[in-house]
Amino acid sequence: MRIRAWFVAGTLVATLSACSGPAGPAAQVPDTVEGSSSTSSTGQPSRARPLAGRTIVIDPGHQVGNRNFPAQINALVDIGGSRKPCNTTGTATDDGYPEATLTWQVARSLTRRLEKLGATVVLTRSSNSARKWGPCVDVRGRAGNRIGADLKLSIHADGSLSRGAHGFHVIAPRRSAAQKPQVQARSLRLAKQVRAALRHERLPAANYIAGGDGLDVRGDLGTLNLAKMPTVMVELGNMRSAADAARMTRKVGRERYARALTRAIRSHLG
Repeated sequence: MRIRAWFVAGTLVATLSACSGPAGPAAQVPDTVEGSSSTSSTGQPSRARPLAGRTIVIDPGHQVGNRNFPAQINALVDIGGSRKPCNTTGTATDDGYPEATLTWQVARSLTRRLEKLGATVVLTRSSNSARKWGPCVDVRGRAGNRIGADLKLSIHADGSLSRGAHGFHVIAPRRSAAQKPQVQARSLRLAKQVRAALRHERLPAANYIAGGDGLDVRGDLGTLNLAKMPTVMVELGNMRSAADAARMTRKVGRERYARALTRAIRSHLG
C-alpha cells in the first residue's frame, strides 16, 4: 500500500491507495529503518535504501488557482515576527507557462526520485488546480514541524524583467528569534549543498541577484522563518529569461532540476 500525504491547514492528511494506482503526491512508508537492513524472501539481508527512515517535505510554490481567489491570498498571515499576504499568484514565462505548474512538475519528479531512495515524502499541496488556492505561507512554513521532518525544500522560480537576467539562486533563512541558531546553521549548509548540486548539473547561478554567487539569506519569508528543521527556498531560474524558460518548459530540463535537488538532499542527509 502507498500513503498519499499532504498538509491541509497545517494538519497532515493521509489516504491509502494501491501501489498500482496512478502516481500522486505520495508519502511512501519506507521498507527499512535507516542504519538497518531488511530481509528478503530468501532470508538473506538486503541493503537498506539510503534515505530509508527519512521524512522530507517538498513545497511546490504557489497554486495555479491563486489568481482566482484574491481575497484569500491577500489576507495577512504571521510569518515569524511580521505579517505578509497569505500567498501570491507567482510568475510565468513570456508564453504563459505558470510558476505554479513548473514547481508542481519538478516536485512530482523529485518525489518519485526520493521515494525510490526510501524516503517518506510529504507535499505541501495535493494538486495543481485552477479551482484551488494556497496553502498560505505560514502553513507551508510550519509543514513538517509536528512530524519531525528531516528537511524541507521550497521550490520556486523568479520573474525578473531586468535585461539579461537569468540563473538560479538559493535562499537560506536569516538568523532570528523565531528560529533556533542550529536550524539556521544547518539551513545555510543545505543551501550551499543545493547550490553545489545545481552547479554540478551545469546550471548557471543568477547574474542579477544575491551577489552573483547563487546564494542569498533573507528574513522576510514565512516558509523559511517558521520551520523547525533545515529549510531552504530555491529559485530555479528566471522565467522571463528565454534560456531559462526553454529549460523549464521541457521535461528534460525539469528532470535536470529534480536530479540536482535529489543530489543535494542525499548530500545533506548523509
